[in-house]
Amino acid sequence: MSTTTTLTTIKHFINGVETAGTGDRSQPVYNPATGAVTAELRLANRADLDATVAAAKAASEKWGDFSLAKRTAVLFAFRELVASHVDELAALVTAEHGKVISDAKGEIGRGLEVIEFACGIPTLLKGDYSDQVSTGIDVFSFREPLGVVAGITPFNFPVMVPLWMAPMAIATGNAFILKPSERDPSASMLLAKLWKQAGLPDGVFQVLHGDKETVDGLLTHPDVDGISFVGSTPIAQYVHETATKHGKRVQALGGAKNHAIIMPDADLDNAADHLAAAAFGSAGERCMAISVAVAVGDAAELLVKKVEERALAVKVKNGTEPDAEMGPVITPASKERIVRIVTEAEAAGAAMVVDGRDLVVPGHEEGFWVGPTVIDHVTAGMSAYAEEIFGPVLVVVRVEDLDEGIKLINSNPYGNGTAIFTSSGANARKFQRSVTVGMVGINVPLPVPVAYHSFGGWKASLFGDKHIYGPEGVSFYTRGKVITSRWPEPTHASGASYNFPSN
Repeated sequence: MSTTTTLTTIKHFINGVETAGTGDRSQPVYNPATGAVTAELRLANRADLDATVAAAKAASEKWGDFSLAKRTAVLFAFRELVASHVDELAALVTAEHGKVISDAKGEIGRGLEVIEFACGIPTLLKGDYSDQVSTGIDVFSFREPLGVVAGITPFNFPVMVPLWMAPMAIATGNAFILKPSERDPSASMLLAKLWKQAGLPDGVFQVLHGDKETVDGLLTHPDVDGISFVGSTPIAQYVHETATKHGKRVQALGGAKNHAIIMPDADLDNAADHLAAAAFGSAGERCMAISVAVAVGDAAELLVKKVEERALAVKVKNGTEPDAEMGPVITPASKERIVRIVTEAEAAGAAMVVDGRDLVVPGHEEGFWVGPTVIDHVTAGMSAYAEEIFGPVLVVVRVEDLDEGIKLINSNPYGNGTAIFTSSGANARKFQRSVTVGMVGINVPLPVPVAYHSFGGWKASLFGDKHIYGPEGVSFYTRGKVITSRWPEPTHASGASYNFPSN
């Protein structure tokens, strides 16, 4: 007797309901740990896009007039719902992304921080008032929502990055359209249901699945006012150029090549622990992952040995296993690219310290596995240094002193995150003031700012002038309006002048 497995169909969430849409295209969703297809994802067509934007436009006109008290009531309710669904959200992330459950819960926790920050929107939107700037005239300012904004988010943080955007956009009075990654879309659908359960009006948060056709539609649609994007640098640049050409406000966060300088005076055990976690956590698929260890002088030999020990000890398993520390990479293509870059480094003369190219996880032979990899004596001319690998690979570059390390970092086209490990305050201060990088860690390997600061890099890691979430997030999703007001007494209502008035 044969059995037929029926795949789950993942639909869109448009105007408050799940819908398959009218598009006739779909694509599979995989479990990276097993290689099995777990669902079929519906892809939007132009009619689906137009319907979504129309619903958002209608909803934004009403939602923007909601009182701050009513908006914050929804946000507080949404925060509690997300907190009570952490286990369910994390399971969805692990099933489609592959990261371990504890890491999935960690990203949800960082998303919750942004929701909590957005709950303070009444204070964050307070304007300024100047009394009696001229005789009988007052000037005041406030900020209004843009209208309809869209978030185009990557596969590596399917909960956290949407929560970096949507709570800020919605709290400030906008309607938000989420176009999540096609690789791990299920968590976004649960978020949509939680927004609705929290009391958010239909059309204010929607999920539209699609590929480049949908992205291009959002970038060029006349009724979309702003675009938030996180992804690779080439696509970030394309998003910024295309959307700004069509009159939209854009924040487009790109790729990274994050360096950590390790000074000889550092606690090398502490540095090695953090380097391993920052390089191999989430299989290296983080824009804030440390992928280059810059070993200064005498630190190199001992540091490499300590990192080797830790890399060999990482427990690479299906992310659902309780003791798993690292899961698979996202796709076979990603694995092939990682293996290709590592092989090129070896051929160019780099030293293979730990080689994860041939890792096999018993019982998961069809999964997309790459083990922790450490490569020493890498030079700036190698692809392992020049390219964003986005995998569990740590390359070691050796330099003579701090100045040489800073010069190396500053000559890199990316400027997302960086770190220094040292026991010297003078070294740390020189480093933080000299590097041309947007986010800096001192004895902290992943310097992701808390929610009440803003996240964003420099150079080829950011296109647009506003970082994401925090105060800059409030600024990005709003625009300022200044009112000059005069209420003269009836007997003094005249006094108009052809000269430019000043007092």
